[in-house]
Amino acid sequence: MSELEPLLESARKLQPDVVALRRAIHAEPELGLDLPKTQARVLAALEPLGLETRLHERTSGIVATLRGARPGPTLLLRADMDALPMSEDNDLPFRSRHEGRMHACGHDAHTAMLTGAARLLAERREELMGNVVFMFQPGEEGHFGAHFMIEEGVLEGVDAAFAIHITPLLPPGRIGTRSGPLMASADVFSASIRGRGGHASMPHDCADPIPVACEAVQALQSFVTRRINVFDPVVLTVSKIQAGTTNNVIPESAEIQGTLRALSPASRERAVEGLQDVIRGVAAAHGLEAETRHFAGYPVTANDAGFARFSLDVARDLLGARGAIEMPSPVMGAEDFSYVLEKVPGAMVFLGVRPSGVEHPAPCHSNRMLLDEDGMAAGTALHAAVAMRFLERGGLGG
Repeated sequence: MSELEPLLESARKLQPDVVALRRAIHAEPELGLDLPKTQARVLAALEPLGLETRLHERTSGIVATLRGARPGPTLLLRADMDALPMSEDNDLPFRSRHEGRMHACGHDAHTAMLTGAARLLAERREELMGNVVFMFQPGEEGHFGAHFMIEEGVLEGVDAAFAIHITPLLPPGRIGTRSGPLMASADVFSASIRGRGGHASMPHDCADPIPVACEAVQALQSFVTRRINVFDPVVLTVSKIQAGTTNNVIPESAEIQGTLRALSPASRERAVEGLQDVIRGVAAAHGLEAETRHFAGYPVTANDAGFARFSLDVARDLLGARGAIEMPSPVMGAEDFSYVLEKVPGAMVFLGVRPSGVEHPAPCHSNRMLLDEDGMAAGTALHAAVAMRFLERGGLGG
């Protein structure tokens, strides 16, 4: 039996409290950077543990530090706390009480699991040869919460970082991760194509922006397949085209919006420059003008190779040889834990929470996303196991 297995048993004993916290947070989801109710629940759960707790000034972020009995390195464990601006369509006793807000990405589970891990580690304070920083952050869903917390010093003195993200697409308690890029960067772009409006019966007297916008969308698809290295891919999606007011008027302008995801800074830069050139070029070929705008989002979430292997080894020791898999490819979602991994070595892993008996589980960001709460015990224990072994070894080099 691995020396880590008792952690899993302890996590299972804590499971009722962890699930209760998760459900309380789920029922009252909060958005963005200001999460007063969620923050209060986390602080109440941490209060008996004797941690050094600091609240952030610009957000509802919490930094709680557990100092071990002996000096050593410092590992940061992170959970995000915010929900999504969408309505829930699940029939649950603890479903969201607020229309237009839902924990559809598992941040309620992330927060509850990390709070449980803080309890496990606080109980083993005398065994710790170093420190653990618990980072509870708001604003992951597009509000740059990690970036703000870094600016306020959350990474000061931190040697490495670790995070867990649930996924309903893996079996409960199964861990998956990989070295290098794990998740994509995420940018938003828009364009205004301007022509001359007029009567729909006389297009020759106008400069119709609608067919030009359609041609630009098609040209962007060709650009991705012919100008971007297939082994360093991007996903470019035009998700909105808007033009016109009625059926017999050619409008003066058409608007395009979309997202761009990439797995390296090089392909990201090439794609941003290229999409602007394509849209402007197509418009110019038809005598129209185009104004493009680019809004930079989160960078690539790139795992440190050594820490990713370390995380998988710990997961296998904790959960068994089949408890962790090395993922063959990244996923094209994005994460602001990427900002942490740009500053310190570390890794994010996925934790399976697929509901039992569901053939096609709803993914994260679905209005019907569900998770198997039994899988959360593995996440609680893994946070603690990664921290204990990292400190025991004096860091990755130990």
